[in-house]
Amino acid sequence: MSNAIKYSVILGNLGNTCDRFLSSGYKDVLDKTEMIAQAASIEGVTGIELVGTWDITRDNAAQVKKQLQQHKLQCSSIIVDHFGQKRWGRGALASADAGIRAEAVEETRQMIDVAVELDCDFLNLWPGQDGYDYALCTDYLVDRHRMIDSIAACAEYAAAKKVRIGLEYKMKEPRTHSYLARCADTLLVANQVGANVGVTIDTGHAFLAYENVGESIAMLKMFGDKLFHMHFNDNYSSWDDDMIVGSVRLVEYVEMLYWLRRTEYKGWYSMDQYPYREDGKKAVESSVMFLRQLEKVLNRIGMDEIEKLINRRDPVATCAFIRNELIRS
Repeated sequence: MSNAIKYSVILGNLGNTCDRFLSSGYKDVLDKTEMIAQAASIEGVTGIELVGTWDITRDNAAQVKKQLQQHKLQCSSIIVDHFGQKRWGRGALASADAGIRAEAVEETRQMIDVAVELDCDFLNLWPGQDGYDYALCTDYLVDRHRMIDSIAACAEYAAAKKVRIGLEYKMKEPRTHSYLARCADTLLVANQVGANVGVTIDTGHAFLAYENVGESIAMLKMFGDKLFHMHFNDNYSSWDDDMIVGSVRLVEYVEMLYWLRRTEYKGWYSMDQYPYREDGKKAVESSVMFLRQLEKVLNRIGMDEIEKLINRRDPVATCAFIRNELIRS
């Protein structure tokens, strides 16, 4: 099973990621051509995820496609930039300004066209600016209806182009409260909008929301087979730290990969990190190596044995399993 897994990386992970304290970043700026070459050199990586306006536009799409082909990389996803422009500051897909909402939909349509040009059939929407910061400052019903209508317009256009859309949820940041905050509320929207709309799980966003990712994967399978995409990173559950996969958690990742197999997830395993100070290529490479190593562990143990363990519902037995199978000497 592990041989069929497709590993991808968000291109910007390999570059000079910046934080709010030093807008110039802590590392040298790398040319995107160099970052593409670095991604191609990571064993197991066959896909690149691009951010609209940051990495890919209608003007450079042909050039980027040629570069990806040269390195035998596939465009796994395009992330629409609904979060990094001044005009989205008070919302994009759910903005109170009808003109801004129209611009957000048009931005999505343009990226759908670019995706088709790059032979990519998936678009990722993270409406990071669609939410609120204070009580008594928003109409929750009106805003959610606006967001659903906007997503529906995007989905209709995407369906005609045979492109699927994944809605990526995150509890907070940059807003204190996001409308797509958790797996369940995002699933409700996806199921209401259309068959070509599903959910993207970012593991760090899920940890931040105190979710058990294995459970979320199972829930999305149960209610419409709606898991369309995966972003992998790690954190301490208090913030979206975007750390190296497996640097904080082990057991949760074993369970997560088990449920991805059990639910027959066919999408990409895409790395989504912010290595502010670490070497970007080495940090991403470490994440891919961790996931591939855990896949070998699952192969060694066998899915049936893990299922038997789960069915025992015995925490002591589970702890013995962790000692004997995951950290054995």
